[in-house]
Amino acid sequence: MTTGQIGVGRLTPAEMVEVTRAFADRMAARRSIRDFRPDPVPMEVIEEAVRAAGTAPSGANLQPWRFVVLTDPERKRRLRAAAEAEEREFYARRATPEWLAALAPLGLDWRKPFLEVAPVVIVVFEVHQGPRTPKPYYVKESVGIAVGMLITALHQAGLATLTHTPSPMRFLNEVCGRPREERPYLVMPVGYAAPDATVPDLPRKPLSEILIRD
Repeated sequence: MTTGQIGVGRLTPAEMVEVTRAFADRMAARRSIRDFRPDPVPMEVIEEAVRAAGTAPSGANLQPWRFVVLTDPERKRRLRAAAEAEEREFYARRATPEWLAALAPLGLDWRKPFLEVAPVVIVVFEVHQGPRTPKPYYVKESVGIAVGMLITALHQAGLATLTHTPSPMRFLNEVCGRPREERPYLVMPVGYAAPDATVPDLPRKPLSEILIRD
């Protein structure tokens, strides 16, 4: 056990505001990107971003996450083919009219070229109880926090990301060679945004709508 001051020294109130405002402004510029350049990215950046994600709090400190980094073109091709097969079913049969209406402003369909074009694809798994892994607690909450930290670290490094959740996702175990106790959580293409990449003009909710002071 450790005691005492953890991390940086105590900031003044003005410094605290300055730091958090600058961070909020930088994160406000983040957008989900679906058009990537194929240019390689420094693998050390990916490793350090995953290391940052691994510092997230988790239920009973069991750290129930696994980050599989795919860069091999053939592996990414297989991933895209399997994901698009599920997505075709989703758009043709599984999605409700309300769900499709909610997706319409984003201009989405079953085609997922970014899974091949992006130089790196990170597949995130929840780690459940298995032959060599203990029963975890608050798995989705823990992994969700870690993914948020991963996105933040990659954005800070100037890389674009997308959170992609094909449904169902069990095919990811086969593509990534992972055991059944690891359950797919999401797929995250990572790279540099293409020069002609566009994003929908979707406003964020104002602070007054999401913050309640009591």
